[in-house]
Amino acid sequence: MLNLTWINTLVTLFQQGSFKAAADSLGLAQPTVTQHIQKLEEQLGIALVQRGRSGCHPTAGAQRLMPFAVSMLSLNQRALAAVRGEQWRVGASSNIGIYLLQPHVRSFLAEQGDAALDLVIDNNPTIAQKLSQAEIDMAIMEWWQPLDGFESRPWRNEPVVVIVPPDHPFACLTEITPEHLAGMALIGGESGTGTGRLLAEFFARADQLPSVSMQLGSTEAVKQAVRAGLGISLVLASTVTQEVEVGALCAIPLAGAGLNKELMLVWRTTAGAQVPHFIQHLLASPAPHSSATNSSVRPL
Repeated sequence: MLNLTWINTLVTLFQQGSFKAAADSLGLAQPTVTQHIQKLEEQLGIALVQRGRSGCHPTAGAQRLMPFAVSMLSLNQRALAAVRGEQWRVGASSNIGIYLLQPHVRSFLAEQGDAALDLVIDNNPTIAQKLSQAEIDMAIMEWWQPLDGFESRPWRNEPVVVIVPPDHPFACLTEITPEHLAGMALIGGESGTGTGRLLAEFFARADQLPSVSMQLGSTEAVKQAVRAGLGISLVLASTVTQEVEVGALCAIPLAGAGLNKELMLVWRTTAGAQVPHFIQHLLASPAPHSSATNSSVRPL
């Protein structure tokens, strides 16, 4: 087992650049810092520090170790904070964290008073990875593959709409059918959100599925591309509310039952543990009305 005290000394040494500066930063005697590094080198069986006129630098082995060292120290701090009930880290996939979650965070903090939340926003696969690696405590996601040790509950159903510029031929439609999209190329956004699975369910035949012309990585990039006339795309309705209200984009629902994405709340479970307070708050919070699919505000 790696000794976290030695790991902390190594990280501090490279941050400070010298044994003396590291000792001062850690409040230790310089021989103690040297001893920590020597013990870590003995345990790993490699040299970790290169000494030179410009200070101390990591060897190739130390460079490979550093990302894990920093992660271990961060996880240690999070574990201590969690045990003390000091802070919770909440992860959210990009669309949820940017467009949906902020008012709920604000109302939770106003309600709890002394609660502390650290919000992490990233793409859906990264949030899933952070959750599985205990880098975050809970998550709100567009798509989740159930795993042992985690509990999940539906939070809300969010409509998926087709977005087009106001001068597009589809802009006058009240709904989009599979025939409209068959064979078309759609602009792709964030990967790993489950939109492709929903689209496959919408089409009766796989050979009618539209293709992806560009994979832009974010809804903001997709919206700008659609506004520029580069194509059309599928997005969550709440991500284009403002653009629809000012007439910059048209958001058109899909025909029939349409497409709805079930947003999920996910958290790590332990024996006897209660549902986290923030999860309880989200489950009790009403979903705000989205005007993006309201035909009365869609420009014709």
